[in-house]
Amino acid sequence: MSKSDAFEALNVGAKSNVLVLCDHASNHVPPCVNGGSLGISEADMNRHIAFDIGARETALLIAEALSAPMLASRFSRLVIDPNRGEDDPTILMKIYDHTIVEGNRHADAAEKQRRIEAFHRPYHAAIDEALTQITSRGETPVMISIHSYTPQLNGRPLRPWHIGVLWDDDARMPVPLMEKLSANREITVGNNEPYSGELRGDTMYFHATKNDYPHVLIELRHDLIDTPEGQAKWAAILAQPLKEIIQTL
Repeated sequence: MSKSDAFEALNVGAKSNVLVLCDHASNHVPPCVNGGSLGISEADMNRHIAFDIGARETALLIAEALSAPMLASRFSRLVIDPNRGEDDPTILMKIYDHTIVEGNRHADAAEKQRRIEAFHRPYHAAIDEALTQITSRGETPVMISIHSYTPQLNGRPLRPWHIGVLWDDDARMPVPLMEKLSANREITVGNNEPYSGELRGDTMYFHATKNDYPHVLIELRHDLIDTPEGQAKWAAILAQPLKEIIQTL
């Protein structure tokens, strides 16, 4: 199993102290996992349950605007979720938003461990390596993680936010970002919506919070970024305030 099966490095020539991440960039199921299929429909594999729609492309535009390197996963979150700790019970989902994931139904502890070793750990090792490259230059890393979320879960109300800013107890980036975005009356910003950013063991906790690196996780509603035009629009909306905040750190 080569590292390239687990992640891709983008904008690799950039020497910024900023690292952009996209944990759920792909809906790909590698051939070594159930023959390349999780036994659910193509429609389901193209839903939010399999990956973060539009997030990879938006993240790359933000990384380019910030002259920052970027890392993105190359496997579906249904294979193994890179934004969960290895001991998190939701790291391998057997049912998600009313869809039974047939290819995971009988996955036992050994299969879960195999997927962790093949995909989860190499992705996180790549993040560690990228952060080490920054600290070796005597700089403090700044981490930005880009995700997207569905406008509506099955049976749930519509989500009104355009952007959700997720964070734990480090306000250095989230609070000024929310203030800057909220200055635009056309943007509805969620503070730890539609999820909380206080998830111990997730990517940002493990790599940023524990190391006291400034960081923020940004969620965009995926119907806003499911086209190139939307991706360009919202990447630009985010890039400028992020630049301004990074300069103050």
